[in-house]
Amino acid sequence: MKLLKACFTLFLLLHFSCEKPTPKIDYTDWSHYGGPEDGSRYSSLDQINRETVSTLDVAWTYQTGDKTERSQIQCQPIVVNGLLYGTTPKLNVFALEAGTGKEVWRFDPFEILGGENSWAGTNRGVSYWEEGEDKRILFGAGNWLMAVDALTGKPIEDFGEGGKVDLRKGLDTERDDFLIVANAPGVIFKDKIIIGMRLSEGLDAAPGHIRAYNVKTGKREWIFHTIPHEGEFGYETWDPEHVKKIGGANNWAGMVVDQQREIVFVPTGSATYDFWGGFREGDNLFANSLIALDANTGERKWHFQAVHHDVWDRDFPANPNLIRIKKNGSWIDAVAQISKQGMTYVFDRETGEPIWPIEEVAMPQSNLPGEKTSLTQPIPTLPEPFMKMKFEDQDILNLKPEWEADIREQLKNVKIGETWGPPSAEHGIVLFPGMDGGGEWGGASFDPENQTMYINANQIPWLIEMTPNAAFENVGQSIYTTYCGNCHGLERKGNPPAVPSLLGIDQKYTMDSLHTLLKKGRGAMPAFDHISEENRKVLVNYILNGQIEEGDKKEMEFENAPLAPRYFMNGYKRLTTKEGLYGSNPPWGLLTAIDMNTGKQKWQITLGEIDSLSAQGFEPTGTENYGGPVATAGGLVFIAATKDEKIRAFDKDTGELLWQASLPAAGHATPAVYEVDGKQFLVIACGGGKGTKSGDAYMAFSLPY
Repeated sequence: MKLLKACFTLFLLLHFSCEKPTPKIDYTDWSHYGGPEDGSRYSSLDQINRETVSTLDVAWTYQTGDKTERSQIQCQPIVVNGLLYGTTPKLNVFALEAGTGKEVWRFDPFEILGGENSWAGTNRGVSYWEEGEDKRILFGAGNWLMAVDALTGKPIEDFGEGGKVDLRKGLDTERDDFLIVANAPGVIFKDKIIIGMRLSEGLDAAPGHIRAYNVKTGKREWIFHTIPHEGEFGYETWDPEHVKKIGGANNWAGMVVDQQREIVFVPTGSATYDFWGGFREGDNLFANSLIALDANTGERKWHFQAVHHDVWDRDFPANPNLIRIKKNGSWIDAVAQISKQGMTYVFDRETGEPIWPIEEVAMPQSNLPGEKTSLTQPIPTLPEPFMKMKFEDQDILNLKPEWEADIREQLKNVKIGETWGPPSAEHGIVLFPGMDGGGEWGGASFDPENQTMYINANQIPWLIEMTPNAAFENVGQSIYTTYCGNCHGLERKGNPPAVPSLLGIDQKYTMDSLHTLLKKGRGAMPAFDHISEENRKVLVNYILNGQIEEGDKKEMEFENAPLAPRYFMNGYKRLTTKEGLYGSNPPWGLLTAIDMNTGKQKWQITLGEIDSLSAQGFEPTGTENYGGPVATAGGLVFIAATKDEKIRAFDKDTGELLWQASLPAAGHATPAVYEVDGKQFLVIACGGGKGTKSGDAYMAFSLPY
């Protein structure tokens, strides 16, 4: 009888345990964006470990041969059945033998797209799907979602129209001529691919709705309106007079699917116009949100908005991580989302309840006419931030007196010391964390073995300066301000070397050659084929001459942007010295380990080095970094990302540097870790860019035996 009772008690404990079973993830798999299906950027392979990592050597190098001026490779490759899939600077898709780097096939999407528009933006990876013998690679090229045979690289003719689907269509809008770039790979759920898109950041932007397409046919299966339509949840958080003309609230950072719960987790960016929101009064759901959608239907299950009425460009920058942590003795299946603002938000996957309290904190208010910023912003109590939260007087660069004097001169009419200080036309503000984070698109790595999250960050101040829009008497200036001003600045000085100056461009381009460049795009600059031929010609004339022909002065009529902001931001600007050094005291690049059971930092180290400063006796300062980390069961964290063109391995428990190697160009991407025939490999795309020299290589490392 006692035995029977004991058995029954055990049954009850097991049956009603709050610790729900979690399917076992194959952490040797690297077939998804983010590695395993949970987006963890973690590998259970341990052949390369603390003891062996010092002997790592180059196993193979694949040269794509198509780099261009300021090109990049942001792709994290995937590996399936011994084949490694990735993309080149010009967005050719390829398959390599993962053990040797030998090319199996290569496909140029412009073979079927045509050569008229040779720009397709950046690409961060591809997606894999199979059903029996049908194996497909799906990827984005500009505004096209495309599908090719995974074994041959030949287009799947019955997918969409001849192997392609135009993402400008099917947005439930009156227009279909938007600037759209499918830069992050979609996620696969059953026979669907769920995908977001990069958009313009002006008032000509498309709405950033999330869509699912049938992998076999290319037919749209469902859509979720991130800018709600009338009658939908969240519509009341927008200005009803203008909401139909507002764009953004898009997913450009990638997603992740909980395959068991059939939930897709979608982080979104800000709504347009980014820095003045006078046409979008309210909190603006579902911009700057983590949204949990039913992966079958696209219906909302829950959401969390991290920034109400964003005027700082604080998009969620990376796909979330599905994590399993232990809190107060119980295991919790959670989803963790890093942010540009240096904070991590963690929720129960099913309910959306925060794992730690998130408090609405009162914020300073905007003084820009027509702008109404949110009275509060949500601040998580834990996890601890993975960088400094304020730029204050003591943080001004003081490594040399002349550098400090330079920065202080630039800050004479700039307000500092507020993380959430609103943009103003009366003075500039320092945005810190900056527009590229904090956290950025490389994402975080989560180690399920020790429940630790590894996050790299940029700790760099940026400037926001607002100016009234007084350009309507000059159509050329108006068009330039709308389409070019955010990047190149209203004075056309740019932000070299990442964003070139346009002053003196008439020495390099003619009217015809610049018109062709604007129509086709190049590198990070999109193709402006979505604006009229007439307006492109006026824009070219203004860029080359700084003026327009007599008789062309008229009030601007934005054919793609009926609304025009009352204030513009005067270009994306890092706060730097004349020598290009960042205006804050280092470190400028960080790698942080956070114990996700407690939310507390375990360690934090400087990431990257500037050789010229080290040669002057300064400690390693860290560098700007783009691309993410990978943790492994071998006790290591691998990361490239830095501008110093190196890849490194750190001890995952202490942060100690154990190995580093030079790359042919900066590895502004996330590595891949996989095994072929019993041998472990580490691969990184070496595409450079972001102010460093461009490259065209994928480099693989392995042990020499």
